[in-house]
Amino acid sequence: MRKSDREIKDVEEIKKLLDECQTIRLAMHDEPFPYIVPLSYGWEEKGGQFFIYFHCAKEGKKLDLIERNCNVCLEADALEGYVDTGHSVTADYRSVIAFGKAKKVYGEELVHGLELLLKHCHVEGYSARDCAATGITAVVKITIDSITGKKRFIK
Repeated sequence: MRKSDREIKDVEEIKKLLDECQTIRLAMHDEPFPYIVPLSYGWEEKGGQFFIYFHCAKEGKKLDLIERNCNVCLEADALEGYVDTGHSVTADYRSVIAFGKAKKVYGEELVHGLELLLKHCHVEGYSARDCAATGITAVVKITIDSITGKKRFIK
């Protein structure tokens, strides 16, 4: 990170940001350009390891790209507004960028991923198990290899 004074080093602060953000942008390898898509997500941290889950159709470009190359990058951010610096205007934000490996999950792990997604998205009245039983939804788990946070101005 070029400006290390903006790095979010506190893991609890990164977790709070993941809780507050509503959307991740997932970047995957494609030719001739990378492919990026906004997604709803759920997440968890176990023993210092972060995992991000998202759902999608059972077929499509995302799954095709992940099957060819499971290495992904994701980004989430919270824009608080803009600040006059005295000589320009700049964004007041927090963001997280992570790199990891994505794979489709099945069975109980698919149900677990849907539970995390429903919880994060504050969706009530739906059963993850019933959603999984319809057989129309795929769930992808991203195992995070590295994650960094950054902020500007926010205390």
